[in-house]
Parts: sequence; C-alpha cells; structure tokens
Amino acid sequence: MAKGILYVESRPNSPEEAAAFTSWYDRTHMKEMLGIDGIVSARRFAPVTGDGPFVAIYEIEAEDIALVQARLGETTKAGGFSPPVGLSTDPPPTVRFYRDITAPAP
Repeated sequence: MAKGILYVESRPNSPEEAAAFTSWYDRTHMKEMLGIDGIVSARRFAPVTGDGPFVAIYEIEAEDIALVQARLGETTKAGGFSPPVGLSTDPPPTVRFYRDITAPAP
C-alpha cells in the first residue's frame, strides 16, 4: 500500500493546446516523475464535465515522504524534467503531498 500521494491539479493554456498538453503529460512528464525514487505509480484524471483542472495522482512508497518531496525539488532545480508543453501557469499548478493515515485493518 502507498505511504502517501502527490496530488497535482493542472490545466492546459488553452483549448487549442489541450492535445499537446495531454500528450506531453502522458508520454513524457509522467515517465519522468516515475523516475523519482519513491514514486511508484501515476494516474491522471479529467473533469467529468470538461470544466476544471486535470488531476494527477502519484503514489509514494517511502517511509519519509519529505525525502521524496526533496528529491522532486532537487530534480526540478537541476533541470531534470523536460519543459512543459501547453501548461498553464496562471493559475499555477496546485501541488500537494499527503501521507496515508489509514488505520490498519484488524
């Protein structure tokens, strides 16, 4: 079971750039994210109504989620990710780390 997740909300710059944004995210960015030690799976979700942000959920298998968060920051600062394609930065993506607090089943 995952020890935590990384939750990301993002949007394409425009409807015209949505296909390029989706292609970059699915074919490039998610694979790069899976290269971060501790991130073990990735899934994306689209809004049912077509309005609103896309959501990516990255499952984390690590005792120290802050360490995974630090690795992600180091990789970003070192230029370890390809430049985003069609990604809106206004508003910027929402990025949140969550730890699992589920009590084990008896």
